[in-house]
Amino acid sequence: MNGKPILVVGLGCQRGCPASALRALLDQTLQAHGMSLDQVQALASIDLKRDEPGLLELAGQLSLPLKCFNAEELAGYKTRLSHLSEIAFERTGCHGVAESAALALADRLGTSPATLLITRQKAAQATLALAAIS
Repeated sequence: MNGKPILVVGLGCQRGCPASALRALLDQTLQAHGMSLDQVQALASIDLKRDEPGLLELAGQLSLPLKCFNAEELAGYKTRLSHLSEIAFERTGCHGVAESAALALADRLGTSPATLLITRQKAAQATLALAAIS
């Protein structure tokens, strides 16, 4: 590892969100923060989105694994989120899919607690957050 953190991208999206919209949000976010796609190790979301075509297509395009967590697992990250969404809670049972999923997967892959490097970024149909593994 060349001193750069390994990144995990957490994604939340509306039903039917196209892969192109997710990719645009990812590319814009990485570019804005001076990061490159080759640092991204995996994608994460909530199990409600396990069969979401746009997420699956994006994971395929990027050749990255997509790991999904259930609402109970994600709810445990409530105190580490930058933003608590009541709408997300009503719909999914957790207060933020993108940030929670990024932290959950990064915690699982890393040896110490993950850091939320980029808090929730919102586009019309999707949210994205980045967690770093040290």
